[in-house]
Amino acid sequence: MTDPLAQVIELLQPRTVFSKGISGAGRWGVRYSEFGQPGFCAVIEGSCRLFVDGEVPVTLEQGDFVLLPATPAFTMSGFEPVTPRRIDPRATPAPTEEVRHGRQDGPVDVRLLGGYFLFGSPDAALLVSLLPAMVHMRGVERLSTLVRLVGEEASQQNAGRDLVLGRLVEILLIEALRASQAKGSPPGFLRGLADARVSGAIRQMHGDPQRPWTVAELAGEAGLSRSAFFDRFTRTVGLRPMEYLLAWRMALAKNLLGSKDIALDEVARQVGYGSASTFSTAFSRHVGQSPGRYARSDRAR
Repeated sequence: MTDPLAQVIELLQPRTVFSKGISGAGRWGVRYSEFGQPGFCAVIEGSCRLFVDGEVPVTLEQGDFVLLPATPAFTMSGFEPVTPRRIDPRATPAPTEEVRHGRQDGPVDVRLLGGYFLFGSPDAALLVSLLPAMVHMRGVERLSTLVRLVGEEASQQNAGRDLVLGRLVEILLIEALRASQAKGSPPGFLRGLADARVSGAIRQMHGDPQRPWTVAELAGEAGLSRSAFFDRFTRTVGLRPMEYLLAWRMALAKNLLGSKDIALDEVARQVGYGSASTFSTAFSRHVGQSPGRYARSDRAR
C-alpha cells in the first residue's frame, strides 16, 4: 500500500547539519530570531518553557520532543522572569561544545539536545506547508532514543557518518510526524492522513498520480458524495482536492527533472499529463519557469 508520509519525507531529502547540547540553570532566557530551517530538540533532563511565535506556550519536560519544520522565532527560558538574550542563528557561529545559559556553575535545571537540518528538495517550502508548524510529543521513548543517536553520530567522524545521519534524520522525521497524527491537529497533510475518509483519497492520489482523477472519482474512493468529500477534504487538508493533486504532481515532476536523465514527455506521462506541451504549460504556470530551464538550474545547483 502507498505510504504518502514516507513519500513526502523522501522527497524532502533531509540531511543533518548540526546538533548540540544545551543546558540552563537559575534565571535564563534566550530569544531566537526566525530561522526557516527545520529544527528539533529533546529534553534529556529537567524542564523549561518554550514560546514559539504563533503557537501556545508549552512547558517542556524530560522525555519531550519538539519538531519545528520551518523554525519560526521562539523564546526558551527557565521559570523565573527574565529579559531574554537575543540570538540570530543565521549570524551566530555554531558552537562546538555544550551551550549553557544562566548560572554557569552548579547543577543544571534542564539539559537538552537540539539541532537543525536542511531539506535538499527544491520544493521543500510546498511540502513543509503541508506539515504542522510545531510538533510537541511527550513520553515517546523512540524519539528520544533517535535524537540521542543523532547527537552521538554527529559528534564523531566515523566512516559513513553522513549516510548514517541522513538515514537517522529520515527515521526521526517519520516517527515524529507519525506520532503526531491526530484529528485535533491543525488543517494539513497529517490531519488528512488521520481522517479515515480523506486518507483513502490521499493514498489514491499518491499511489497513481498518472490517473486523470476527478473529484467525483476521489469522492467514490472515500465513500462520500462529491460535495461532502470536497468540503471534508478542503476543511481537513487546507487545500481543495485538485489543488493538492496538482501540488503533489509538481513535487514529483521537480524530483524527476532534477535527478534523472528523462525525456520531457515521459515526465509528463508519469505525473498525469497527456502531452509534454500540456505539462510544460502547467509546470510553467505553477513554478514560474519552464521544465527545461528548471532542470538546468537544478542540476547546476
